[in-house]
Amino acid sequence: MNIPNEEHRSNALKIFNAAIEVVQPLQLLPVHVTLTDETLSICEQTLFLSEIKKIYVVGAGKASAGMAVEMERILGNLITEGLVVTKYQHSQPTNFIKVMEAAHPVPDEKSVEGAELTKTLLGKTQKGDVVICLLSGGASSLWCDVPVGLTLAEIQSVFDILLKSGADINEMNTVRKHLSSFKGGQLIEYCGEVKVFSLIISDVPNDDLSVIASGPTVPDSSTFGDVVRILLKYDLFSKIPKNVLQYICDGLTGTIPETPKPGNNLFQNTFNSIIGSNSVALKAAAQKAKELGYNVMVNEDLLAGLADEVAVKIISELSVLNEKRPFCFLQGGETTVVVKGNGIGGRNQHLALTALSEMVENSSEENTVLLCGGTDGTDGPTDAAGAIVDKCVLAKTKELELNPKEFLSNNDAYHFFEQTNGLLITGPTGTNVMDILLAICF
Repeated sequence: MNIPNEEHRSNALKIFNAAIEVVQPLQLLPVHVTLTDETLSICEQTLFLSEIKKIYVVGAGKASAGMAVEMERILGNLITEGLVVTKYQHSQPTNFIKVMEAAHPVPDEKSVEGAELTKTLLGKTQKGDVVICLLSGGASSLWCDVPVGLTLAEIQSVFDILLKSGADINEMNTVRKHLSSFKGGQLIEYCGEVKVFSLIISDVPNDDLSVIASGPTVPDSSTFGDVVRILLKYDLFSKIPKNVLQYICDGLTGTIPETPKPGNNLFQNTFNSIIGSNSVALKAAAQKAKELGYNVMVNEDLLAGLADEVAVKIISELSVLNEKRPFCFLQGGETTVVVKGNGIGGRNQHLALTALSEMVENSSEENTVLLCGGTDGTDGPTDAAGAIVDKCVLAKTKELELNPKEFLSNNDAYHFFEQTNGLLITGPTGTNVMDILLAICF
């Protein structure tokens, strides 16, 4: 199959889009929420409508607005009231569920307002009511409460420090859960005796319920002691605000209560279900690649660790694969980046730029299209989902005499790919199931 570079690049985009399409709320929610004249079924739990007094919908995350739209399509005016909080530019029009926008990945005043309004709404619930919670990645920032004795500025500082430290999502959310009265299962404390159904689109490795969105409806096995170990691991004690350190110390001594643990009766009426994940997206991507005529290789091990180290490993593996060409290599997951420069970018752009640098050094760039993208449509604090590396990007790199390593050292992958036409721009996708890396070798 003799296909020019431009068509391989186009096919890479088609494969990436296929992965995103299959994990849209429009595709996911009808499978898990069904309504008849007499019953409401939510993730294998069937309720009689005659026994339900009111239905409240709450939620947060980059996909929460799309989930709210679909929930309205299913339930309509059976919804008494609702509120979801999503990222700026990610909202969608709704009729019964209010959609708020707030900041991500570092919370702002709207994040706090959204959390407080959610608490107020949950305070209206009474026995016989049902709460449906719509959760997806990003909720840790979009729902942000400020514990007594701390300030939003201090919480923002902690979020920013963690994001730049190289800590993985499990570690970051362990800290976040313990600087909150909402996360780590604590949302359920505002729900009284009602039944709570959490419908969750996963954006974390191994679909760990306690990590996604900082697990607001899930028992939390982590402790303040784990928080201390994480801060020590990344040498963050000197960077964390003093009031926050005191708060953590108060948690260690029991002055501030721990998050509710597994076995707590608080969760006896709570049902958590994952409705979408990275593995679902990868299967759709693999199917699309086959339809386009590629031999497909899927690495089911999750992308994890530092983006630059992962990139070096991927390029090395691609160079020795014996798969018949053209083939499409696929892998999903989420890497991390240690931020030392003052440029802008994201983990996907950083991974792609490191891969480009490796390809140039190994002279393996001639017949490869590599795409790294976030399924939510955003990568770091940028308007790009990630980046694409191909012959055209490499030619532009040489033409402009750009040094990839200089941009990498300044964490400025965005401005590199902006100049070389390598940015992957999708806009907000309405979903969020971690990242997809694909390489087409021909």
